[in-house]
Amino acid sequence: MKRSINQFMALAIVAAGLNLNAFAGTSPGEVDFGKLGEPDTGGKYIEVNLGRNLISLAARLVEKHEPEAAKLLRSVQLVRVNVIGLNDENRSDAEKRVKDIRGQLDKQGWERVVTVQEQSGEDVGVYVKARADEALEGVVVTVMDAGKKEAVFVNIVGDIKPEQIVALGEALNIDPLKKIGGSLKK
Repeated sequence: MKRSINQFMALAIVAAGLNLNAFAGTSPGEVDFGKLGEPDTGGKYIEVNLGRNLISLAARLVEKHEPEAAKLLRSVQLVRVNVIGLNDENRSDAEKRVKDIRGQLDKQGWERVVTVQEQSGEDVGVYVKARADEALEGVVVTVMDAGKKEAVFVNIVGDIKPEQIVALGEALNIDPLKKIGGSLKK
Protein backbone atom coordinates (compact mmCIF):
# COMPACT_ATOMS: atom_id res chain seq x y z
CA MET A 1 0.00 0.00 0.00
CA LYS A 2 2.85 2.39 0.78
CA ARG A 3 4.08 1.85 -2.76
CA SER A 4 0.63 2.77 -4.11
CA ILE A 5 0.47 5.91 -1.98
CA ASN A 6 4.01 6.83 -3.07
CA GLN A 7 3.04 6.31 -6.71
CA PHE A 8 -0.04 8.47 -6.30
CA MET A 9 2.04 11.14 -4.55
CA ALA A 10 4.48 10.97 -7.47
CA LEU A 11 1.52 11.29 -9.81
CA ALA A 12 0.37 14.30 -7.84
CA ILE A 13 3.77 15.94 -8.04
CA VAL A 14 3.97 15.24 -11.75
CA ALA A 15 0.49 16.57 -11.95
CA ALA A 16 1.91 19.83 -10.73
CA GLY A 17 2.26 20.51 -14.40
CA LEU A 18 -1.31 19.49 -15.23
CA ASN A 19 -4.50 21.53 -15.00
CA LEU A 20 -7.97 19.94 -14.78
CA ASN A 21 -11.56 21.18 -14.07
CA ALA A 22 -14.83 19.80 -12.64
CA PHE A 23 -17.91 20.78 -10.67
CA ALA A 24 -17.51 24.27 -9.19
CA GLY A 25 -14.21 25.07 -10.86
CA THR A 26 -13.50 27.72 -13.45
CA SER A 27 -12.21 25.41 -16.16
CA PRO A 28 -13.72 22.14 -17.41
CA GLY A 29 -11.09 19.98 -15.68
CA GLU A 30 -11.11 21.70 -12.30
CA VAL A 31 -12.89 19.99 -9.40
CA ASP A 32 -13.90 21.58 -6.12
CA PHE A 33 -13.17 19.04 -3.40
CA GLY A 34 -14.84 21.25 -0.82
CA LYS A 35 -13.33 22.21 2.51
CA LEU A 36 -10.67 19.67 3.37
CA GLY A 37 -9.47 21.05 6.66
CA GLU A 38 -6.91 19.78 9.08
CA PRO A 39 -8.13 17.09 11.50
CA ASP A 40 -9.11 18.52 14.88
CA THR A 41 -6.70 16.17 16.62
CA GLY A 42 -3.69 17.65 14.84
CA GLY A 43 -3.28 14.70 12.49
CA LYS A 44 -1.59 14.64 9.11
CA TYR A 45 -2.64 17.30 6.62
CA ILE A 46 -0.88 18.14 3.35
CA GLU A 47 -2.08 20.66 0.79
CA VAL A 48 -0.27 21.43 -2.47
CA ASN A 49 -1.64 24.00 -4.93
CA LEU A 50 0.44 24.70 -8.00
CA GLY A 51 -0.79 27.28 -10.46
CA ARG A 52 0.25 28.05 -14.01
CA ASN A 53 3.08 30.44 -13.07
CA LEU A 54 4.87 27.98 -10.83
CA ILE A 55 4.31 25.14 -13.29
CA SER A 56 5.76 27.25 -16.12
CA LEU A 57 8.81 27.95 -13.99
CA ALA A 58 9.22 24.22 -13.35
CA ALA A 59 9.00 23.59 -17.11
CA ARG A 60 11.82 26.05 -17.72
CA LEU A 61 13.95 24.39 -15.07
CA VAL A 62 13.65 20.88 -16.58
CA GLU A 63 13.51 21.84 -20.25
CA LYS A 64 17.16 21.15 -21.06
CA HIS A 65 17.37 17.68 -19.48
CA GLU A 66 13.73 16.52 -19.74
CA PRO A 67 12.14 18.15 -22.82
CA GLU A 68 9.11 15.80 -22.79
CA ALA A 69 8.43 16.58 -19.14
CA ALA A 70 8.76 20.30 -19.89
CA LYS A 71 6.28 19.97 -22.76
CA LEU A 72 3.82 18.20 -20.48
CA LEU A 73 4.25 20.79 -17.74
CA ARG A 74 3.47 23.59 -20.21
CA SER A 75 0.14 21.92 -20.93
CA VAL A 76 -0.86 21.98 -17.25
CA GLN A 77 -2.67 24.89 -15.64
CA LEU A 78 -3.29 23.65 -12.11
CA VAL A 79 -2.31 20.85 -9.78
CA ARG A 80 -4.02 20.40 -6.45
CA VAL A 81 -3.15 17.67 -3.95
CA ASN A 82 -4.68 17.11 -0.52
CA VAL A 83 -3.68 14.36 1.89
CA ILE A 84 -5.65 14.06 5.10
CA GLY A 85 -4.77 11.85 8.03
CA LEU A 86 -7.83 9.93 9.17
CA ASN A 87 -8.98 9.16 12.68
CA ASP A 88 -12.20 7.98 14.30
CA GLU A 89 -13.68 11.51 14.20
CA ASN A 90 -13.12 12.33 10.51
CA ARG A 91 -12.98 8.92 8.76
CA SER A 92 -16.69 8.68 7.92
CA ASP A 93 -16.75 12.29 6.64
CA ALA A 94 -13.78 11.57 4.36
CA GLU A 95 -15.39 8.38 3.05
CA LYS A 96 -18.59 10.31 2.34
CA ARG A 97 -16.58 13.07 0.63
CA VAL A 98 -14.87 10.53 -1.64
CA LYS A 99 -18.23 8.93 -2.50
CA ASP A 100 -19.83 12.35 -3.19
CA ILE A 101 -16.95 13.52 -5.40
CA ARG A 102 -17.05 10.30 -7.42
CA GLY A 103 -20.83 10.60 -7.79
CA GLN A 104 -20.52 14.19 -9.04
CA LEU A 105 -17.82 13.18 -11.52
CA ASP A 106 -20.03 10.35 -12.83
CA LYS A 107 -22.98 12.76 -13.22
CA GLN A 108 -20.83 15.32 -15.03
CA GLY A 109 -19.63 12.88 -17.64
CA TRP A 110 -16.13 12.22 -16.36
CA GLU A 111 -14.79 8.83 -17.38
CA ARG A 112 -13.63 6.45 -14.67
CA VAL A 113 -10.43 4.88 -16.03
CA VAL A 114 -9.06 3.15 -12.93
CA THR A 115 -10.94 1.54 -10.03
CA VAL A 116 -9.20 -0.42 -7.30
CA GLN A 117 -11.09 -1.84 -4.35
CA GLU A 118 -9.18 -4.44 -2.43
CA GLN A 119 -10.08 -6.52 0.57
CA SER A 120 -7.20 -4.82 2.42
CA GLY A 121 -9.24 -1.61 2.36
CA GLU A 122 -7.49 0.18 -0.49
CA ASP A 123 -9.99 2.18 -2.55
CA VAL A 124 -8.76 4.13 -5.57
CA GLY A 125 -10.68 5.96 -8.28
CA VAL A 126 -9.10 7.75 -11.25
CA TYR A 127 -11.30 9.89 -13.51
CA VAL A 128 -10.53 11.87 -16.64
CA LYS A 129 -12.37 14.63 -18.47
CA ALA A 130 -11.51 14.47 -22.16
CA ARG A 131 -12.03 17.06 -24.86
CA ALA A 132 -13.20 14.92 -27.76
CA ASP A 133 -10.37 12.57 -28.74
CA GLU A 134 -7.75 15.31 -28.56
CA ALA A 135 -6.68 15.96 -24.99
CA LEU A 136 -7.48 15.69 -21.31
CA GLU A 137 -8.92 18.73 -19.62
CA GLY A 138 -8.69 17.21 -16.19
CA VAL A 139 -7.65 14.26 -14.07
CA VAL A 140 -8.98 13.43 -10.61
CA VAL A 141 -7.55 10.78 -8.30
CA THR A 142 -9.23 9.83 -5.02
CA VAL A 143 -7.63 7.35 -2.65
CA MET A 144 -8.68 5.87 0.68
CA ASP A 145 -5.64 3.90 1.73
CA ALA A 146 -5.62 0.42 3.19
CA GLY A 147 -6.14 0.68 6.91
CA LYS A 148 -8.14 3.89 6.34
CA LYS A 149 -5.29 6.01 7.75
CA GLU A 150 -5.35 8.69 5.06
CA ALA A 151 -7.38 10.05 2.17
CA VAL A 152 -5.76 11.54 -0.93
CA PHE A 153 -7.40 13.91 -3.41
CA VAL A 154 -5.60 14.98 -6.61
CA ASN A 155 -6.83 17.25 -9.40
CA ILE A 156 -4.77 18.12 -12.47
CA VAL A 157 -6.11 20.63 -14.99
CA GLY A 158 -4.80 21.46 -18.42
CA ASP A 159 -4.68 20.56 -22.07
CA ILE A 160 -2.87 17.25 -21.85
CA LYS A 161 -2.33 14.89 -24.77
CA PRO A 162 -2.61 11.17 -23.91
CA GLU A 163 0.75 10.40 -25.52
CA GLN A 164 2.38 12.94 -23.19
CA ILE A 165 1.12 11.06 -20.16
CA VAL A 166 2.38 7.75 -21.49
CA ALA A 167 5.79 9.23 -22.37
CA LEU A 168 6.14 10.81 -18.96
CA GLY A 169 5.03 7.60 -17.23
CA GLU A 170 7.59 5.64 -19.22
CA ALA A 171 10.39 8.16 -18.63
CA LEU A 172 9.75 8.33 -14.88
CA ASN A 173 8.60 4.71 -14.51
CA ILE A 174 5.30 5.72 -12.89
CA ASP A 175 2.83 2.89 -13.49
CA PRO A 176 -0.38 4.90 -12.86
CA LEU A 177 0.60 7.37 -15.59
CA LYS A 178 1.37 4.55 -18.00
CA LYS A 179 -2.00 2.91 -17.24
CA ILE A 180 -3.99 6.13 -17.56
CA GLY A 181 -2.36 7.00 -20.86
CA GLY A 182 -2.74 3.44 -22.13
CA SER A 183 -6.44 3.29 -21.26
CA LEU A 184 -7.05 6.59 -23.05
CA LYS A 185 -5.44 5.37 -26.27
CA LYS A 186 -7.90 2.45 -26.60
